[in-house]
Amino acid sequence: MESIIINPKNAEELNFINELLNKLGIQNKTVSSEILEDAGLSLLMREVDRSDSVSEEEIRNKLMA
Repeated sequence: MESIIINPKNAEELNFINELLNKLGIQNKTVSSEILEDAGLSLLMREVDRSDSVSEEEIRNKLMA
């Protein structure tokens, strides 16, 4: 199932949306901006091309530079 992310303007709007969703019987959860950023980073990390590899020598050269 897909989800919707809503960014309310302020605490009052957040409370209104939470109350509305609860009255409609729609499951919802409030998350901090830090958790939202972590989720976005996780999605980006999944999309990274992992087929490229780097030799140990290249890594050592970068660390010594």
